[in-house]
Amino acid sequence: MEYFGGLLIGLLLGSGFTCLALRFRTNRHNSDVRQPVVEMLKSHFHPVASENVTISERKFPFRVRADLQRAIDRLFTAETQVMHFCGVRKEFAHEGISLTDCIVENSHYPTLSVPPEYEELDIGNDSPVRVLKVGLWLLEKNNIRFAVLLSPAGNYGHVTGIQFQVGAPNSPDGTQIVQEFFQHLEVAVLKAESYRGKVLSLEQAEHSYTGESAGIAVHKLRTVERDQVILPESTLKLLERNVIQFVRQRKQLASYNQSTKKGILFYGPPGTGKTHTIHYLSRALNDHTTLLISAEQVGLLSEYMTLARLLQPSIVVMEDVDLIARDRASMNSACEEVMLNKLLNEMDGLKPDTDIIFILTTNRPETLEAALASRPGRVDQAIEYPLPDATGRSKLVRLYSTGIKLADTVTEEIVRRTEGVSPAFIKELMRRSVQFHVERNGNGEVSQFDVTCALDEMLINGGVLNLKLLGATAVNEH
Repeated sequence: MEYFGGLLIGLLLGSGFTCLALRFRTNRHNSDVRQPVVEMLKSHFHPVASENVTISERKFPFRVRADLQRAIDRLFTAETQVMHFCGVRKEFAHEGISLTDCIVENSHYPTLSVPPEYEELDIGNDSPVRVLKVGLWLLEKNNIRFAVLLSPAGNYGHVTGIQFQVGAPNSPDGTQIVQEFFQHLEVAVLKAESYRGKVLSLEQAEHSYTGESAGIAVHKLRTVERDQVILPESTLKLLERNVIQFVRQRKQLASYNQSTKKGILFYGPPGTGKTHTIHYLSRALNDHTTLLISAEQVGLLSEYMTLARLLQPSIVVMEDVDLIARDRASMNSACEEVMLNKLLNEMDGLKPDTDIIFILTTNRPETLEAALASRPGRVDQAIEYPLPDATGRSKLVRLYSTGIKLADTVTEEIVRRTEGVSPAFIKELMRRSVQFHVERNGNGEVSQFDVTCALDEMLINGGVLNLKLLGATAVNEH
């Protein structure tokens, strides 16, 4: 009897220990990986009850994520202690996650603690910035406990920005913490350290092979020095006076109540150096943020101008402006006129003390709308880019023959046979001359034979269409 009694006690104790072990493993699993956030928040705010916690919210544009991430990284220092940090997730949260979802108990679809998720954001530096997608911080400052939730913001599943929600005790100290937190974020956005002084465009890298998120794309322009801008001396003086010298004199102009914004129109045949000059200006004015707007992106003009004002001093470049700003009489739809009006209103709506330079380029100035091209305050100076003269062609040959030897007699022959061509033509001519030189296993000095073969191929063998493609329709063959 004693034997059976001892056996029964042993079985009961063994069963109890087994259940206890299973429960321990289950609880530990939930705690480490999928712990309900509501329990974490209640414990964090204790003894303050959930109903005595107020939630404040700010939404920011999606394109300032890099600056906000940097602000968060700096904010949580010795004064603010991070008690806990995690990602959060909720099933069927199509409209995003709010701090209310985290505080309110939901037995069916609770908000859970999960590992945080990041994405790589290219800001033009040597390495991308890791920006958080969704995250929850449990914090303490000056013995006041509060929580911060970062999550996407948008409508109907379409993400348009990011939002910060701060939960803090409903007290003067709690209110002060919330105000200081949002002020810190606002200062970071206004400083715009991630993109200021860079060359930008607004893009969505949906088909990027790198997988990096863009939003704002940072461009690396060619390094172009002043002596590499081959233009007539009068054109160079006009350019430098109306752009570089104008920028240097902005403070003095402002002191006399003169406008510090400006509109410049570059016009001339294709390939004459308009885009080349923009590369030079971006480098010469390296404290300016350059925004590149293609014609198909005019629908984003308002957002571009918001960035231009935020990141000023800035240069707003719109190439081939005739595609959206041609004479109203030649327009075929109301949509075209709406786009034109959008451009005119943005240029006209800038305050006089705005440090923004508009640079518009066109190959067909005669087609431009008079309200744009003939009204001071929008375009203040037109600068013509002519086809290069003999002196200019000689300089271009030397510019584009860097790294190879070229006799003076060969340069003279090139200049003689290229009257009426564009700088782009000469650049291509030098490349083809080197290609012929490589094909005959030359010694590094391009000969007259190499140049003649290249000129014949470009000017004669390709026919009239080839001359148009290469920007040599005005060439006079000798």
